[in-house]
Amino acid sequence: MKRVVVTGMGAVTPIGIGVKEFWKGIMENRVGIGPIQNFDTTEYKAKLSAEVRDFDPKDYIEFKAAKRMDRFSQFAVVAAMEAMADSGLDVSKEDVYRLGVEIGSGVGSLMGIEREYDKLLAKGPSRVHPLSAPLVLGNMAAANVAMTFGFRGKCLDVVTACATGTNSIGEAFRNIQHGELDVVLAGGVDSSVSRFGVATFQALTALTTSEDPLCASIPFDKRRNGFVTGEGAGVLVLEELEHAKKRGAKIYAEIGGYGATCDAHHVTTPLEDGSAAGRAMTMAMEDAGVTPDQVDYINAHGTSTVYNDLYETRAIKRAFGDAAYKVHINSTKSMIGHMFAGGGAVELITCIESILNGYIHPTVGLKEDDPECDLDYTKGEGIHTDVHVAISNSLGFGGHNATVLVKEYIE
Repeated sequence: MKRVVVTGMGAVTPIGIGVKEFWKGIMENRVGIGPIQNFDTTEYKAKLSAEVRDFDPKDYIEFKAAKRMDRFSQFAVVAAMEAMADSGLDVSKEDVYRLGVEIGSGVGSLMGIEREYDKLLAKGPSRVHPLSAPLVLGNMAAANVAMTFGFRGKCLDVVTACATGTNSIGEAFRNIQHGELDVVLAGGVDSSVSRFGVATFQALTALTTSEDPLCASIPFDKRRNGFVTGEGAGVLVLEELEHAKKRGAKIYAEIGGYGATCDAHHVTTPLEDGSAAGRAMTMAMEDAGVTPDQVDYINAHGTSTVYNDLYETRAIKRAFGDAAYKVHINSTKSMIGHMFAGGGAVELITCIESILNGYIHPTVGLKEDDPECDLDYTKGEGIHTDVHVAISNSLGFGGHNATVLVKEYIE
């Protein structure tokens, strides 16, 4: 099996555009949640979202190219541009069929569908934008990234709801491990803070009704009552180790293991005992050849819904045994809300930055302990400590469970 390392990172998030600004926001405990800006929420119970504010695609992408992309694709391209610049990869020196893209979107562009449907109803089918189909299709984030950089290898849009970003990274890891590709731009993106998107999750009673941004996304707190819709993108450059070394790339961390399972239980509710999610964590650790007591940090899925946080806690206990009470856990969603497909990728970037900086951020807003969520969720203040091994969990509707393990790179 070939070793796989991370040589570049890019992010578009509600607390900062670019990894540097994102991590600054993490260090400041910045909460990127506020009143929904995209539409009038008068008739909605859910009033808050975690949106990417002040994003102008023309600041990053040539005007004509930006016009051929909807918002989620723009996010993906901007994150990929940062990751590519960070990696220093010179495509002209590569076999482009050995360069892949695996950037998933859970829903594509709901806002684009709404926009064109409004035109259809108001003015008839002749007024629908001629590029509507390629603007809104979920695969177009990956396709636009591939076109931007001329990557002609495998190009995939993995779709596993909220596990999409983590599954995309895991599958890219496997492709490089098995020698199919040398480099993959991997991650996830979504932008679905739309009338229909919010209405559907509200109908499921999955969204918080809190109107206080600091008390809305509060994973593992006994007051939690739903998640906050978010948007954004995370993209990482995954690269075969010898390929990276040959070109003198800087190496941030090593992807050590990947686990994926399915609850095969219910369309929205996870398995109550956490057995399948726990198995994904166990698989990732076994894949990496590490034991539970060697894992320093878990970036939890931690959505701030009653059942997710409880069942993920049970899953961690199943996978880690006694070590569950010793490992540091947090949820980045306490600051960035639920970015859907983008969440897993940005949360893995958080794990890597934690390894590089020796810092585990707090679960911001966690104040009141839930007796059934009794692990160390980094309540109060962040922790300055060495982080050698970290795992990132993502759990999606339909019972999709994904875990990626990342570790300090040691030659």
